[in-house]
Amino acid sequence: MKTDRREDIGELFRQGEPIDRAVRMAARDAVALHKRMDQPMPVWRDGKTVWIPPEEIEIPPEDPLDT
Repeated sequence: MKTDRREDIGELFRQGEPIDRAVRMAARDAVALHKRMDQPMPVWRDGKTVWIPPEEIEIPPEDPLDT
């Protein structure tokens, strides 16, 4: 018999860390994708959108706690 192991979304938000970890991992994946696809990436700096060329994109290091 298969058991449903999904966690209650409300509990995940109360804990905070699982959501924060998922957002960090998704952001890192998006940065890596832009660089891999040789596409510029928009960022917010000093109140405006700035496009970073792919050769200047720095992929943040993986956080061991995020794996």
